[in-house]
Amino acid sequence: MISDNAYNMALAAFDTEAECLSALKGAIDRDSFSAAVELLKNAERIGASGCGHSGIACMHFAHLMCCAERPAKFISPAEAVHGGMGFLKKGDVMLLLSRGGGTSELIPIADICEKKRVKIITVTENTDSELARRADVLIKFLVNRETDKYNVQGTTSTTAACAVFHALQAALMEETGYEKEDFALIHPGGAVGKRLNK
Repeated sequence: MISDNAYNMALAAFDTEAECLSALKGAIDRDSFSAAVELLKNAERIGASGCGHSGIACMHFAHLMCCAERPAKFISPAEAVHGGMGFLKKGDVMLLLSRGGGTSELIPIADICEKKRVKIITVTENTDSELARRADVLIKFLVNRETDKYNVQGTTSTTAACAVFHALQAALMEETGYEKEDFALIHPGGAVGKRLNK
């Protein structure tokens, strides 16, 4: 049995993240969000990149896009500068996720995007950061605090980023007229596939 302190910390994590999502919902700028959806809707290919927890969230984002039949892939910061950016062409979109907006590994990716005329969507908490300034579309997200007692693990910030990604996918599916029959075709596996393909 874990200690009372540990259990209380666990319960507090739910409250922390719930508070964050509630504040985030009210902070989303409709114009910026709409512009991001338009870019994703019109792009032939979509890339996503971030480091650490942000990178893991970007992998999820790329999969979400594929599930809405928007061809996408996660491009690791390391691979991006070793040929990986060849995936994207003029008119495509790269989403960069960085809470602080200054992740040094992402700056060269922004350089390549600008030279290739790939549009940049930056998702960050810091609207005065370099990645924010270099974005074609900026989506600001908010983080009250992380859930661990030291406020250092990328927990609430990952949840907030994924919530933004989920909202983007929901709007994109609506804007593109994506139907469950479309999803059934590409997702025959698992319980969802069985339900959709009855």
